[in-house]
Amino acid sequence: MKKLISGAALAVAMILGTADASAQAWNGKGDQKLQVGFNGWGYGNGITATYDYGLGSIVSLGAGANFYFDGYKDDNEDNNVFLFGRLGFHLQEPLGLPEQWDIYPGVNLGVLGKDFGFGAHLGVRYFFNNNVGIYGEFGNNGSLGVSFNF
Repeated sequence: MKKLISGAALAVAMILGTADASAQAWNGKGDQKLQVGFNGWGYGNGITATYDYGLGSIVSLGAGANFYFDGYKDDNEDNNVFLFGRLGFHLQEPLGLPEQWDIYPGVNLGVLGKDFGFGAHLGVRYFFNNNVGIYGEFGNNGSLGVSFNF
């Protein structure tokens, strides 16, 4: 566990060391973000990946998948994957945030086995440079991880 924490701290230090003052957390229409992280609550613990595409100055549409370490119980079946679509509203410009920051409320709607799943979150992103940042999404199905700009 100490090696994992030390490795994570080293990775963050390396990213911070390459910080660029022109980092942009949200570019509006045409913006594309890929996020990978740890899903620590909601239907279970696991790994998450999401993709968002900017439709306008504050709206994004995307998709994602959560892969759970332990199965979510649905009619005695273990379901380890939650596939969903997502909608986000990016408040960087309306709140006058610095360009490295973005705050975005959003919703997810998808399927987990035979059930529909719904999630709502408040997310925050901070970009260290033009390509890499960190994010946190807090709500009934949240995660923490790394965000990539492309």
